[in-house]
Amino acid sequence: MLLLWVSAVAASALAAPTPGTREHEMRVARAPNVVIIASDSFDGRLTLQPGSQVVRLPFINFMRARGTTFLNAYTNSPICCPSRAAMWSGLFTHLTESWNNFKGLAPNYTTWMDVMEKHGYQTQKFGKLDYTSGHHSISNRVEAWTRDVAFLLRQEGRPVVNLIPDKDRRRVMEKDWQNTDRAIGWLRQEAANDTKPFVLYLGLNLPHPYPSPSSGENFGASTFRTSLYWLEKVAYDAIKIPKWLALSEMHPVDYYSSYTKNCTGKFTEEEIKNIRAFYYAMCAETDAMLGEIILTLRELDLLQKTIVIYTADHGEMAMEHRQFYKMSMYEASAHVPLLMMGPGIKVNVQVPNLVSLVDIYPTMLDIAGIAVPQTLSGYSLLTLSSEASANEQTRKIPRLPWVLSEFHGCNANASTYMLRTDQWKYIAYADGASVQPQLFDLSSDPDELTNIATEFPEITYSLDQKLRSIINYPKVSASVHQYNRKQFITWKQSMGQNYSTAIAHLRWHQDWQKEPWKNENAIQQWLAAHPSPVAKDNKRTFLSYV
Repeated sequence: MLLLWVSAVAASALAAPTPGTREHEMRVARAPNVVIIASDSFDGRLTLQPGSQVVRLPFINFMRARGTTFLNAYTNSPICCPSRAAMWSGLFTHLTESWNNFKGLAPNYTTWMDVMEKHGYQTQKFGKLDYTSGHHSISNRVEAWTRDVAFLLRQEGRPVVNLIPDKDRRRVMEKDWQNTDRAIGWLRQEAANDTKPFVLYLGLNLPHPYPSPSSGENFGASTFRTSLYWLEKVAYDAIKIPKWLALSEMHPVDYYSSYTKNCTGKFTEEEIKNIRAFYYAMCAETDAMLGEIILTLRELDLLQKTIVIYTADHGEMAMEHRQFYKMSMYEASAHVPLLMMGPGIKVNVQVPNLVSLVDIYPTMLDIAGIAVPQTLSGYSLLTLSSEASANEQTRKIPRLPWVLSEFHGCNANASTYMLRTDQWKYIAYADGASVQPQLFDLSSDPDELTNIATEFPEITYSLDQKLRSIINYPKVSASVHQYNRKQFITWKQSMGQNYSTAIAHLRWHQDWQKEPWKNENAIQQWLAAHPSPVAKDNKRTFLSYV
């Protein structure tokens, strides 16, 4: 079924005008260039007021003043690979079956860049892509596959900060700077000297936390690292200390997430404030790389001919809700930046409409004047950000007043589904019955501290029915559960006699090796029982680990 869907998308996207015809050549000659910069882990609220007051982001502010800012942009899955798969395919996660950081698109999948290249665009991409299958660590995969197992193990090092005491050190994330340099070099040497329009993609790893080798073998990434140069861009006194619920009051999936991320211990206010300050400093460094691309375009006299888009795959919790990383539907994790500027884009406009990363695919085609497939999950952003869409057909398609996000990976012990509407955020889990849902009124509770699902049963029911009309989420949850079980069995068999050693030395090794036989037995019970995908109440399990 998925192959038929993909074939339909590809066929529709590659429709008329036929490359090589006079009509096609004239359209290509009029088309603008496009540069899209996609970072990792950037909290979209920092591009808005008052969030932007906590850290200096001059080039994001430059784009705000000279283009369109989408105030309510969301990831379609708050984790790297599934989110990027949605961005590059234009399809929701359950349609691409990008369940975790290991399961993404096929390597030969037809992306929007492939379509634009076929229609005459010069194309290039640098840096982090991460939308195809087969990447990330074994630990990351096994943690996702075994999330239904009745054990509770810390999978990350405790979040910490690391300061480079150098006021002149600008290049902290050297790999990102190298990729930025490569993109600039390509603009100078190739794009500026070609008569064809171009599309350039730059993927940045910042402001994703850095690896933490101090946490032991198969370490995760729980270090927020920066230099004094970037830390001075942060308004320390403006940093907000997030409110936390007591551990006993947390939603069971939130508790599992907090525990597996090693965040249920005691943190001082100074620790929390430092983690947030360092994260904001990492965002400032990200903004500087965006700035280098913008300045190069201006220097080459290309800025007025180029549409620039900035976005991210997801946000960063930065200790909100007693978590770091992403893998959550809370605003810090799910809300992403999305800004556009360039020829035909409205200037100094803030769009309140709900949008998401699946809108990137149709937007890129719309910019190029290519027919947008009606089988995509997203809609062109040009209908909101420009005076006129390049395609008459696109303007006639009504935009739906909701966005969908879903999560099926590690650090959450139930498949999670978010339906965001104008006022409400509804979050459903697993089969919709075994785990209590969450409902937040973002107009009165922007910090999402009060779950009012039981207080407003009619609204909860209505939103759940709406969600079920979009996606049969109990069925999807069951499919993911079976996929996880099958993948784990395949991996276990491939390990042979090395299985016990291999599973004991993943990121959870410190907790695993306290009771290895108990943990292996829990997995055996899970494999034998064929349980339905139900999130366990790990607050009870927690007592046995203290």
